[in-house]
Amino acid sequence: MLKKIIITLFAIVATSGQMFASEEETHHEGDFIMHHVKDSHEWTIAKIGSANLSIHLPIIILSPDKGLEIFSSRYFFDLNHHSKSHSGYYLDTNDNIISKNKNRAFIDLSVTKNVASLFIGAMLMLGLFLYVAVKYKSKPSFTPRGMVALLEMIILFVKKDIVIPNIGETSASRFMPYLLSIFFFIWINNLLGLLPAAANLTGNISVTLVLAVFTFLVTNFNANKSYWKHIFRTPGVPLWLSPIMIPVELLGVFTKPISLIIRLFANITAGHIILLSIINIIFILKSPYVGFLSVPFGAFMFMLKLLVAFLQAYIFTLLSAIYIGAAVESHH
Repeated sequence: MLKKIIITLFAIVATSGQMFASEEETHHEGDFIMHHVKDSHEWTIAKIGSANLSIHLPIIILSPDKGLEIFSSRYFFDLNHHSKSHSGYYLDTNDNIISKNKNRAFIDLSVTKNVASLFIGAMLMLGLFLYVAVKYKSKPSFTPRGMVALLEMIILFVKKDIVIPNIGETSASRFMPYLLSIFFFIWINNLLGLLPAAANLTGNISVTLVLAVFTFLVTNFNANKSYWKHIFRTPGVPLWLSPIMIPVELLGVFTKPISLIIRLFANITAGHIILLSIINIIFILKSPYVGFLSVPFGAFMFMLKLLVAFLQAYIFTLLSAIYIGAAVESHH
């Protein structure tokens, strides 16, 4: 309810702002927002005047005729940052690599902004868990403090409040590594996405798709006979209704991961767009008075996104645990 009210208020302010803004300015700010939300082959840190302070990421292309090609994405731009072709390839308006030879087949293995952000998040997770593991291995009976105490508290929260209530204590140890991994992966990358010039990793539907597919595979490959019996021969339902119930139950198997995909992708992306739009209202209207409203409202939305960063990780992990628990629990 609160989110709907916020979006409605923002829509009213944004609509009134467009009455005073020129079409060219509004289009520019829209491009600015979508540039920060979408994936790209360069990581823009800041814009100084007409120049972009960017990290040009590696382009990696594998083709049958040329083999493996590796070069910097800066070769796709001229001095004025206009797109140009290089080595027979160019970037289209959606930042996809296109071959000038339409008949050439190739595989794009390039490191994009989201891929680089994924590597950073993975290394951060690995460093945190290795640090905690070394601490406990060197001093098994020490009193945790600082970062170790925080991580221990979160791990116990996931175990006692998410995994055990939904999967059961006997099966909890089997699925704890997976559920802990997706919880910390989503939470850490949500927090990284709030940093200035950060990538919108968890707001990329390809990333949420892979996470949902993992949950789908873990759920169905560990499902017991009772789970599949409930799908193909629902207890308490007459046999003549089976032709209707079986497709409905099978559809439910696939709608569960779809709900995971859409929920995480939509919430994170919408949050980024709303926050960037609130900030850009100041530049669209070019009025200092708007800043007195936009800055506090933007600060409130940023604090709300800190809560959403944790909440989305919690919801994704909770729903995954519920789906897995329904597949592995014993039915009487």
